[in-house]
Amino acid sequence: MLKSKKAEVIEQLTTSFANTTAVVICDYKGLTVSQLEELRKSAKAKDTSVQVVKNTLATIALNNAGMSGVEIKDTNIFIWSDDVIGAAKVAADFAKTNDKFVLKAGYLDKEPADVTKIEAFAKLPGREELLGMLAATWMAPITNMAVGINALRIKLEAEA
Repeated sequence: MLKSKKAEVIEQLTTSFANTTAVVICDYKGLTVSQLEELRKSAKAKDTSVQVVKNTLATIALNNAGMSGVEIKDTNIFIWSDDVIGAAKVAADFAKTNDKFVLKAGYLDKEPADVTKIEAFAKLPGREELLGMLAATWMAPITNMAVGINALRIKLEAEA
């Protein structure tokens, strides 16, 4: 790879990593191309980026983005997103179905994170689920009041 191309890749990755809240680093050794395409499709559905990058270029880009503290070695694929839970879910869900795909480490909110922390975030409900829970909580008093008024109406009709 030419030096100018390397600089371009570093610049692009630095911008991407600086504008994200989660970067998950995984080992993909032994996966087929079709399996990697499956990972990319599931990531795209959750507005998450996936890319295989040389370790030296990724390390430079992460350091430029203000993320350091995780040693990057061997074969790695990087998964990043603005949604911490979304990126963790993409990586953890794919790791459950593929034995050769292994979570290694990452950065959550620009802080180094180990595998247990990433898996813990993956178990949390997603944004849409949380919004649904919030809406249900807000609607509960109104629903209970409507049920109570309806029960009172039925009782009064039965007495009359």
